Amino acid sequence: MTIPVHIVYRDIERTEAIDTYIRKHVDKLESHAEHVVSCHVALEAPHRHKLHGRHYRVRIDLAVPGAELVVDRCPDGGREHEDAYAAIDDAFDHALRRVGEHARRTREGRR
Repeated sequence: MTIPVHIVYRDIERTEAIDTYIRKHVDKLESHAEHVVSCHVALEAPHRHKLHGRHYRVRIDLAVPGAELVVDRCPDGGREHEDAYAAIDDAFDHALRRVGEHARRTREGRR
């Protein structure tokens, strides 16, 4: 089953390369967590920092049976979010952990 993906860009131009990169991460997420119902990804470049340049913010909303999981990776950290691809990697790594934690809590709740 393929997860329906909705990608939104704010203050950044949409590119086919970033779309493909995000969809690759969603496919990986689906292979590890087959119970994800939908995925909404927002990529934005909210402002330009004086010293560090443009930082990217990634928000992922995942719908799973019985819950909605939100991953919001903000650019307040250091230089790791200056690259859009690195910010996407970080957000999806965190999303994968959140889905795993949710699955574990659900299994423990059934016992």
